[in-house]
Amino acid sequence: MSSIIQLLPDHVANQIAAGEVVQRPASVVKELLENAVDAKATDIKLIIKDAGKSLVQVIDNGVGMTVTDARLCFARHATSKIRQAEDLFSLGTKGFRGEALASIAAIAHMEMKTKQDQDELGTHIIIEGSKFISQEVAVLPKGTSFAVKNLFFNIPARRNFLKSDTVEFRHVMDEFQRVALAHPNIHFSFYHNGSEMYNLPAAGYRQRIVGIMSGKTNEKLVPVNEDTEIINVQGFVCKPEFAKKNRGEQFFFVNDRFIKSSFLHHAVMSAYDGLLKDGSQPSYFLYLQVPPNTIDINIHPTKTEIKFDDEQALYAILRASIKHSLGQFNVAPVLDFDRDANLDTPYHYKDVEAEIPTIQVDGTFNPFTDDKTNQHYSKAASGSSGYSSGSSFSSSSGSSSSGSSYSGYSKRVEPTASWESLYVGLDVENPESIESSPFTFENEEVTSSLFDDEDVEQATQKTYQIHKKYIVSPIKSGMIIVDQQRAHQRILYEQFLLNMTVNQASSQQLLFPLDLFYSASEMKLIEELKPSLETTGFVFDESKTDHVVISGIPVNITESEVSQVIEQLLSDLQDGIPANSYSQNDTIAKSMAKSLAVKTGSYLTEKEQDNLVNGLFACKDPNISPFQKPTFITMRVEDIDKKFAL
Repeated sequence: MSSIIQLLPDHVANQIAAGEVVQRPASVVKELLENAVDAKATDIKLIIKDAGKSLVQVIDNGVGMTVTDARLCFARHATSKIRQAEDLFSLGTKGFRGEALASIAAIAHMEMKTKQDQDELGTHIIIEGSKFISQEVAVLPKGTSFAVKNLFFNIPARRNFLKSDTVEFRHVMDEFQRVALAHPNIHFSFYHNGSEMYNLPAAGYRQRIVGIMSGKTNEKLVPVNEDTEIINVQGFVCKPEFAKKNRGEQFFFVNDRFIKSSFLHHAVMSAYDGLLKDGSQPSYFLYLQVPPNTIDINIHPTKTEIKFDDEQALYAILRASIKHSLGQFNVAPVLDFDRDANLDTPYHYKDVEAEIPTIQVDGTFNPFTDDKTNQHYSKAASGSSGYSSGSSFSSSSGSSSSGSSYSGYSKRVEPTASWESLYVGLDVENPESIESSPFTFENEEVTSSLFDDEDVEQATQKTYQIHKKYIVSPIKSGMIIVDQQRAHQRILYEQFLLNMTVNQASSQQLLFPLDLFYSASEMKLIEELKPSLETTGFVFDESKTDHVVISGIPVNITESEVSQVIEQLLSDLQDGIPANSYSQNDTIAKSMAKSLAVKTGSYLTEKEQDNLVNGLFACKDPNISPFQKPTFITMRVEDIDKKFAL
């Protein structure tokens, strides 16, 4: 019997390995950027086209490679980062497996240009699907340039599974932001389809965060700084009032490497306990430095998961340091009910010594001067709207008091007649002589009615609210119990959908336009959603690189709800905008209905309850919410009778 086990060819093995290392264009961006950082580059440029599907190019000014290294770097498990297994526990670089370049070259057209500083000429290599096409000597600047074209050209099934350009671009943006945030000392620039997305000069952590997120981020940041024997924590957390619906601005960096850790995230959330609204997520940018021998990075090919030696201690230190920062900068409330917050010393002035106040004395002031009385009345007159009434005292207008810096005036008031003048002409001794004018008194309230009394039915309450969650309304066969949040979602959903598809929604103009700031990826998403949002009633004045100006909003949205509606919409569409217009309108209507619907726990008046119930049953499909949940249930009288029969 012949043998059936055989070694796979290198190009097949590389394609299999590429399935783990390269999942989308963002994976290529991550690997190439990290290689540029490991090459000690101080200037890194990222250029992509069609969200990375057509081109991903990374240019750096690092140390470069020799002719031998340039050819060997595309071999599997060829790396300059480690030499032996023990080096895995003392890593100071991003990569260490030696699989990235081999995997990328197996599924794309790849071109590399590299040159070291001491060499006169560099090396130019072209590879297509693991096959070396050419290797030439070329005149090049110092550093390395990788150009990856036509990703997954030989694996059409993988290419067909790629998402839209918007989704893939957002993933590329995420990878770029993670590397740029981890290394603020490097100058990064990012270009997409010929447009400059980012130009980030070397700066500190705060400046890099503000440069990537938006210009308004600076006022949201609260610094965190804690240094212990087992961990050093630096970075920033955002104030609770700026919490968002999504988790897009949450970054952990361990030894300058971006990681994801639900355990550490729980520590941050516990530090914010009692400060956040339900469903809100705080933003944070935390940089952790730990000894390399206390962590294990070799868990997942993406290297975003890390195993810590003492997770409990890290949890406690991280939670305590964030709590300390929130309290130190008066973000978290202090549980002292007898304390007056207005008397607290600001944090920036706690070490400043107090200065002796200067006192100015008027040496010419004499309280025993003759015009003291006039001065007193002049002040009293000025303090009471410039005149005094009910007194026989009056002073000349425009008089001023000498010996004092204050000057007032008193207005002369004509004497009024006494109360006896009201009875002039009356014969008090003979009361019968007084003629009394006829008076009429209205004993009963005279009202007009369109109906007779017997036709007027006494209005009674027909709906009741239970636990600020359900509305009970009686019907002929029993009663219905309506979920107020789901019912309102259904009403708003059909209103928005009708405005976007049939009617043109009306807008209410704002007296002062709203400036809303977003990141570059969110701004790109808003630009694509702008036509659909305008059909709902939004009016956009202008859009810039980091913010939009809104001058009009739908009539059923208040000004304070605009930011919440757009954030919820961005969160719901983070996986991409539907291709066809109906699905896009449907998604927007659902998102806005979810944001604006009355929440569980909200008190409703009798009129609001009636309007909600009537509005629900006026809908085309009142039985279910836009998210396929029942909006009401019916209880018949027979069912209630059976309950009591038990």
